[in-house]
Amino acid sequence: MQTLTLNKAQIFKNSPTCAVYEYSIEDKDINGAVAHINGRYPEYGYAVNMISKELAYVVSGSGKIVVGDNEKLINQGDMILISPGEKYYWDGVMTLFLACTPAWYPEQHKVELK
Repeated sequence: MQTLTLNKAQIFKNSPTCAVYEYSIEDKDINGAVAHINGRYPEYGYAVNMISKELAYVVSGSGKIVVGDNEKLINQGDMILISPGEKYYWDGVMTLFLACTPAWYPEQHKVELK
């Protein structure tokens, strides 16, 4: 068992609209984070995770996720599965719990303008 505490989480300010608390564990198969979205992230274009599947749970708030041309309204309690290579953006005011498998690392995350 591992316990992950907030005081050991790394905080990434990805943009003015997105702050993410990354919880590091000694496991390359899975990891987790909490993202606070306040507006559109990324502000322009799309985010793409090239390797990991991302399972997002809306802890609080609401908004939408846009994957390619597919737009879905999301609310507290909803879950979203994003596959590797899917282009997406978040828009709204919400807190998300994100689980990634295999474990996420910054080099696999890209922001594409188109």
